[in-house]
Amino acid sequence: MPRKPNSPFRPPQKKSDAIEILDRPRRASRKDDHDEDAQPRDPDAHLNADPRGPRGPRGGNRGGGRPGGGGDPARRPDAHKSALGVPERGERGARPRPQGQGGGRNAPTTLTEPERLQKVLAQAGVASRREIEEWVVAGRISVNGLPASLGQKIGPGDRVKVNGRLVPLRFTQRSPRVLIYHKPEGEIVSRDDPEGRPTVFERLPLLRKGRWLAVGRLDFNTSGLLLFTNDGDLANRLMHPRYELEREYAVRLLGELTEEQVKSLTEGIQLADGPARFNSLRDEGGEGANHWYRVTISEGRNREVRRMFEAVGLTVSRLMRVRYGSVELPTRLKRGMWMEMPETEACLLAGLPAPQRQVQKNDRDKRPPKMHRTTPVAR
Repeated sequence: MPRKPNSPFRPPQKKSDAIEILDRPRRASRKDDHDEDAQPRDPDAHLNADPRGPRGPRGGNRGGGRPGGGGDPARRPDAHKSALGVPERGERGARPRPQGQGGGRNAPTTLTEPERLQKVLAQAGVASRREIEEWVVAGRISVNGLPASLGQKIGPGDRVKVNGRLVPLRFTQRSPRVLIYHKPEGEIVSRDDPEGRPTVFERLPLLRKGRWLAVGRLDFNTSGLLLFTNDGDLANRLMHPRYELEREYAVRLLGELTEEQVKSLTEGIQLADGPARFNSLRDEGGEGANHWYRVTISEGRNREVRRMFEAVGLTVSRLMRVRYGSVELPTRLKRGMWMEMPETEACLLAGLPAPQRQVQKNDRDKRPPKMHRTTPVAR
């Protein structure tokens, strides 16, 4: 006699709607349904087809004998993953970052509208706007394989090459970097010198992207304030004659100026390349044959200050720039040393809004900028 089960007899329960749907035989595909075995509508679909044929889900039985291998796709335990989409190996989903959040000093703000070619390349630190315009006229810049034109606008999808080399475009607004350097005598403001003299760029820190651009020049025998930036647009703003930024120099002369000489230097004298004059001229005193003066000028022509004093019969024995526009040479910055301008001041100098970030007010933030002294790179 067969043994009775311990559990009481339960009548068969009705299948749930979900299981009943899975157990139904598959209907003939309609025009709106997608069948894996149906012929693709795209006539070129065979070009993208996998030659190994359709494959089952990763990790399943290749023989198709066990659950998870073949059969109805809806019965697979990982059907929800197939519906949501699983990234391929080595592919990581990007997390959207809200605009204006995160990032460090150079957190970008995306610019969606096309910008002028000169502005984009200048912001990338390729060169100043004036140099880029000269390169465009010379045919050294191409956009999408065609010669560039002055005033041309480019967007993120354009390919720009300078001298045949592709330039990574940066359609973002970043805070410019500005270095304040105390140039000593005996250094040339140039990257390459045929005579092998030391250059100011040998003392500067390296940049990952772009390059340092010198704001103006100082003679080989002239010392003092020299600015560098990685933003060509800012360099153009500081150097272009239409902005008329004032430069201030401390000048030591062999002898003293007469009232007539002071009047001619402030009212204007004629040089070989045109008229020139000092905005102001102040006597700073001196001892013996040497006498110091403070002069201001709104131009940056080659050796202009020296040539002006030579035009009235006096020789400059020492020349030092102490101010450029609103930037003064810090007294703590000794010869051959450089410091980086704080980000807020750099944005103010460039006419950009200050970065909107919460700055923790502690003792470390109140410290003055650090001074750096570097050894020139050996040639």
